[in-house]
Amino acid sequence: MALDGPAERRDEVQVAMGNGNGVAPLQAARPAGRPSVATAPYADRRLRLNPNADHKPQDYSDVRGEYAPVVYSALERHLPPSLLDVDRDVKLHFMREILARYWPQGERNKVQRHKEYRQRILLLYKPLHEELYNMRPSAFFLPTFLEAVRSNSEESFRSIMTEPIPGVYSFAMLQPTFCEMLLEEVENFEKWVHAMKFKIMRPNTMNKYGAVLDDFGLEAMLNQFMEQFIAPISRVFYPEVGGGTLDSHHAFVVEYGKDRDVELGFHVDDSEVTLNVCLGKQFSGGELYFRGIRCENHVNSETQHEEMYDYTHIPGQAVLHRGRHRHGARATSTGLRINLLLWCRSSVFREMKKYQKDFPSWCGECQREKRERQSQCVKATKMAFLRGAGGAMI
Repeated sequence: MALDGPAERRDEVQVAMGNGNGVAPLQAARPAGRPSVATAPYADRRLRLNPNADHKPQDYSDVRGEYAPVVYSALERHLPPSLLDVDRDVKLHFMREILARYWPQGERNKVQRHKEYRQRILLLYKPLHEELYNMRPSAFFLPTFLEAVRSNSEESFRSIMTEPIPGVYSFAMLQPTFCEMLLEEVENFEKWVHAMKFKIMRPNTMNKYGAVLDDFGLEAMLNQFMEQFIAPISRVFYPEVGGGTLDSHHAFVVEYGKDRDVELGFHVDDSEVTLNVCLGKQFSGGELYFRGIRCENHVNSETQHEEMYDYTHIPGQAVLHRGRHRHGARATSTGLRINLLLWCRSSVFREMKKYQKDFPSWCGECQREKRERQSQCVKATKMAFLRGAGGAMI
């Protein structure tokens, strides 16, 4: 089945903060005034594709800068063997040079402006529900979900999930009271922004309504949300796309209905793993449709019949999928639908992708091409054998 149109990339409108809760752009660039990685003594060393599970990273908790300490700890496991036993400062220099490729100077300036924007909000905005700003698992999550996370096994996760198509998992997650409070907090923030005549930062380049939750103080709580409750699941179900090394997030709400966004075009997310939870309210329509997982090279390739699936939103229920799983949202025909989105990212995986040409472990089209190559190879071998056998008979 051909696609109705090309898939877009659903990027953030603004560059996310570089404190471990955002990532820099994907274009590699070297900031002015910084030495090139090529001048470093280990410049010819490539990162390991798979992490060294036996290596214990050094402690980076005292390191301050653009990236959270957990980023360095995760990246250290991918360092080449020649770097594992050198001084920590040498490792830091090497890793910072790699990470800096994602963050050119122009983007750093945007980050600084956004940081100042957030600081003004945090200074002036008074939360409606202060209890939202600190992680309270029993008040936020359903008991069944908490028990599955505590057990922390594939069996426990699958016991609360359905998997309608490979790689898409649906499960009941959030308490109704949490959904209600978050909806009220977002509404309160939007009213405050309007009254203060502030410019509200929209979530990404495709959604014209909604708000970035990290902008008004929920960043720390949502980072715990990802690390404690999404990362354990992603480690089990999405290891091939960085599910085991998630180190940053972009969290926001989107709004669909009358005088809001109506639908969302076919796209992929700027994430490794995406959590999408319906918060409410009353609505009809708005189904989430999936059309197969693709790498950058195949994002607009045809959809196979078995890759097609439509998901119906239920308040409090989550759907978890790879960011590269192509999807879109059908029109919300009546009412108002508001969803919480958590884009979870891995800086380690993004670096690793540079050294791969195809992704048969997760890209549907790469898998199809690999099968086709194998089939052609088998056919060629059979033909060669038959020609040889015929010649021997003569």
